[in-house]
Amino acid sequence: MPTSSYPHAIGFDDVPFDRAGPGPVGVVGAVFARERLDGVVSGHVQRDGTDATAVLIRLVATSRFFPQLRIVFLQGVTLAGFNVVDPVLLHQALGLPVLVVARREPDRERIRRALLERVPAGARKWAVLERLGPMEPLGGVHVQRAGLTRTQAEAALRQWARHGKLPEPLRVAHLIAGGVGEGHSRGRA
Repeated sequence: MPTSSYPHAIGFDDVPFDRAGPGPVGVVGAVFARERLDGVVSGHVQRDGTDATAVLIRLVATSRFFPQLRIVFLQGVTLAGFNVVDPVLLHQALGLPVLVVARREPDRERIRRALLERVPAGARKWAVLERLGPMEPLGGVHVQRAGLTRTQAEAALRQWARHGKLPEPLRVAHLIAGGVGEGHSRGRA
């Protein structure tokens, strides 16, 4: 599949939050049309909850950008602590490929223990991660994918990683989320 197959993309990140505090956590989606930031979608998920997949489906499917979108990027499979997104279900519901990207390979054993020992609905969340399998190194990052081949994932990374190794929709979603949550963006995007 040529890289032009992904001219419109959305990337999601969560707003910085107090890990000890309860309640909803903001989620930001940065929508790109080729080189241009075309829009932003936002919503909330519960900290350590179970609603992340449903919220992302709603944010994408009800947005005015949905008809043009060709790929969804996620910065890891969790939002708001351990609110696990199911990339396969997201792909099936939206009919769009989903590419999960992380700078480093996560410590799966540490995540498994945390989910099973300390997180509500942890066994169900761990089952989603087990079905996905470990992240694979690709293009200087680690990825998991739903609805696209390794070759297509590599093409999407090449197309969208413009200012570093992260796809631009993820980088910008991270910056917007930081600005919303803390009054300014900070840290590496």
